[in-house]
Amino acid sequence: MEFEHTSVMPREVHDFQNLSPGDLCVDCTLGGSGHALETIRAILPGGTLIGIDQDNDAIANAKKILHPFKDNVRLFHNNFSDLPDILADNGITGVDSILLDLGFSLNQLTQSRRGFSFQKDEPLDMRMDIRNPLTAEEMVNTYTEKQLADIFFKYGEERFSRRAAKAIAIARAQAPIKTSGELATLVAGAIPSKVAAKQKIHPATRVFQALRIAVNRELERLEAFMEAVPGMLNKGGRISIISFHSLEDRIVKQRLRRFQDGCTCPKALPQCLCGFVQRMKVITRKPVIAGPEETAANPMARSAKLRVAERI
Repeated sequence: MEFEHTSVMPREVHDFQNLSPGDLCVDCTLGGSGHALETIRAILPGGTLIGIDQDNDAIANAKKILHPFKDNVRLFHNNFSDLPDILADNGITGVDSILLDLGFSLNQLTQSRRGFSFQKDEPLDMRMDIRNPLTAEEMVNTYTEKQLADIFFKYGEERFSRRAAKAIAIARAQAPIKTSGELATLVAGAIPSKVAAKQKIHPATRVFQALRIAVNRELERLEAFMEAVPGMLNKGGRISIISFHSLEDRIVKQRLRRFQDGCTCPKALPQCLCGFVQRMKVITRKPVIAGPEETAANPMARSAKLRVAERI
């Protein structure tokens, strides 16, 4: 699979990373390796980049793109939530920069043939890591109607989650649902036409998002990762996170704030008695968003939000 190397907010990410030659950095989600390429150039000579991706195609692509810097790059076919174990296994006690881009690449939408897009008729897979035993096809055809409705509502914030789940349950009673095209047609038919006509997005967008999140345990992994962030950074090291929907952004925002302002004592008390110790300083008071030129050239950047914090 050929990857595009376009990355979201490259200038903004580079500026906030505050990199120097000799730094030890982590790109937790290599994708097309656009950010990784900029990072390794900024930390040479003497720097090291740890690159991680759960998609083996992205790892293969990174080996080609980053080959000129191979002596300063170490690649791992893992999920980003495995970073604490990767660092421990390699005797690393802290890094200077961590980048986490939670978007998935255009290449995965258009070339992976795993059913991520409702605009194509592909196998209903949706696994970012094909070693994962659970596919979207299994979920759609074996989970109860209530379980599916709960997933669509919780992870997709779909108002008509029950109607979508019911349409799936009726259809699969006749024959298994095997492709993304079949599923998209079913869901679109379940959404009231008057509502669908007013939406700017495809009627199946939220259901597809919910299934992808559930199959890959995206929010569960993000929460575990965020809890470990302070312990993985050196003093002065920065974490930069790009999220693409409100569920992700809420987790990132709340965790970073808690590391900075986690005291639970009543404000009337003259001093903290709960034992809170500030571990992070939030650098971006508000999320950074892509500029109009970038969003015009790359529509996927429209929903991106960048938040940055520093270990103190």
